[in-house]
Amino acid sequence: MEKTRALKGLKYICITITNVSGNKSRVKTRFCYTQLLKKRLYKIKKDFLMALLQHVGRYSLLMYQTFSVPQRWKLFLKQTWIEIEKLGADSLQITLIISLFMGAVMTMQIQMNIENPLLPHYTVGLVTRDTLLLEFCSSILCLILAGKVGSNISSEIGTMRISEQIDAMEIMGVNTANYIILPKISGFVLFIPFLVICSMFCGLLGGYFVSLFTDLITPSTYIYGIQYSFVPWYVFYSIIKSVIFAFIISSVSSYYGYYAYGGALDVGKASTNAVVNSSILILLFNVILTKILLT
Repeated sequence: MEKTRALKGLKYICITITNVSGNKSRVKTRFCYTQLLKKRLYKIKKDFLMALLQHVGRYSLLMYQTFSVPQRWKLFLKQTWIEIEKLGADSLQITLIISLFMGAVMTMQIQMNIENPLLPHYTVGLVTRDTLLLEFCSSILCLILAGKVGSNISSEIGTMRISEQIDAMEIMGVNTANYIILPKISGFVLFIPFLVICSMFCGLLGGYFVSLFTDLITPSTYIYGIQYSFVPWYVFYSIIKSVIFAFIISSVSSYYGYYAYGGALDVGKASTNAVVNSSILILLFNVILTKILLT
């Protein structure tokens, strides 16, 4: 005995087979899992590509509007200085604290885990220095700042959007993208090299404090290690990466805040999306820039 049943939302028919065994019957329903899976994967892929193209297009148009010539240079420079203080200088404290403790922790862990008579003692300072210069002071620091600076930018612009301040400025003929977003991008990009250099100094200083107040390594050995085989290009490499990461953080966060519509809940979602997507792009560009700049 066979029956046919149409599944809602599908364009094919699944077959229901009834087997009779003695006085009892058992019904076994076989769904077309393969066809269903293919259709769902195709729909997910299509929706993802369409959403990706939409975001890339809107982001490109927004950046085109943002990087136009400012209508009033004096006001632009004033806003840029305010953003430098708000986004950059206010991030200096957390940068110094995190770098100091991370440098100390890295020095202790390297010393306690590298106990090989074949390795010289100055390896601790050497590895700590290269780790700070190559990755922590650029990539990891920008991932941390993506949470602080990115959420700040996105929530501020999103609040302006839902309170219709941006709409009011657009009615008055103001290029809102240029007026609001460009000072934020310029201020953060200009200040990030200073944060990176301070992070390098505090990270190495944290390792020096470990050598000074513990018996894991002597200060002279640590100083010799951070001076041994120093490559100046690593400093410029870290600064170049941080400038690109700062642009990603500020521009992506501005994008999600600029297109935040609704209420307070939507502003929170925009801030979350800004931090998550900025972090993903930072990790992606970290791989690309490492391949380009170090090979």
